[in-house]
Amino acid sequence: MKKIILLYWGLGGNVERTANMIYNMFDPETIDISDVVSFDVNNLSKYELMILGHSTIGAEDWQEAKADNEWNAFFRRLEGVGKTNIIAASFGLGDQVLYPDHFVDSLGIYKDEMDKMNIPIIGSWPTEGYKYTDSDGEKDGKFFGLALDVDNEPELSQERMLKWTSEIKEKLKF
Repeated sequence: MKKIILLYWGLGGNVERTANMIYNMFDPETIDISDVVSFDVNNLSKYELMILGHSTIGAEDWQEAKADNEWNAFFRRLEGVGKTNIIAASFGLGDQVLYPDHFVDSLGIYKDEMDKMNIPIIGSWPTEGYKYTDSDGEKDGKFFGLALDVDNEPELSQERMLKWTSEIKEKLKF
């Protein structure tokens, strides 16, 4: 039985490419991958860990983000599943140059959603080495998951993903 489900959105861009890179850092016998729209949340009980991969939309779009976006729909379906023994980890893509005041804010949104459902989170990541001014995705020097800026720091992304996935493997003992 596979232990991890890696869920991501959106399709065809940096998030999907990053999700596939992270997927390939695990033994294929331990992980499945799916876009969030195609995944049936009723199958969540088959897994020990769900990794969520996402990006932070531009700051000007936050106030107008639709309640029917794919992640919101997923979280509402997840709430309908009820109590689960799953734990969560998250990686978020952001842009420190264009959106330094909202860098990987999505990590905070996803943490809030997991907290509402009492789903424990692993995989926090240090903020040192990043150049941003504000983020809802961090507290006390730690991001709530892996923060990546694949547009402005592609040379750091691979190393960060390797270290983050190694820490998750160690935490889960596989």
